[in-house]
Amino acid sequence: MTDRTTAASKFLAYVLRHQPAAVGITLDSAGWVDVQVLLAALARHGRRIDGALLARLTGDTDRQRFEVRDGRIRAAQGHTVPVDLRLTPVPPPPLLYHGTVARFLPGIRADGLRPRGRTHVHLSGDRRTAVTVGARRGEPVVLTVDAAGMRETGHLFYQAASGVWLTAHVPPDRITFAE
Repeated sequence: MTDRTTAASKFLAYVLRHQPAAVGITLDSAGWVDVQVLLAALARHGRRIDGALLARLTGDTDRQRFEVRDGRIRAAQGHTVPVDLRLTPVPPPPLLYHGTVARFLPGIRADGLRPRGRTHVHLSGDRRTAVTVGARRGEPVVLTVDAAGMRETGHLFYQAASGVWLTAHVPPDRITFAE
């Protein structure tokens, strides 16, 4: 991605995940907003995104941050504003992964993985992705999550359009900490 494309993607994620009011829009209960309403609001706030750039941001990228359907757009996951993505629970693979950094391990050992300000805990289906996620904040530490065991005890899992696995909480006894 170019610097302009990266900046636009990050700002769009900020608006659609965390602060729709920053550009004067309102998301519906499932996180959707009309594409034309969004583009007009962005332009009014000096963040013009044309159709070609939006197509690059929502097309076949490695991040898949956004979903576009029926002239509407939303963030695929990662919301701090209350939304119901209306995802159907699906059986996860036996193991999932979470990328983090060492400074967060004491809290994770005590409380497990919690969504903090987000609506769900985000998990990866492969170690490589978890490494990439953890590396955003420093030297990555990859945690292994016993998703099969969690499911057996009633935990629900969802898979966002981006491929990210979502759940409400991962108890510490379902996490293997790499030493």
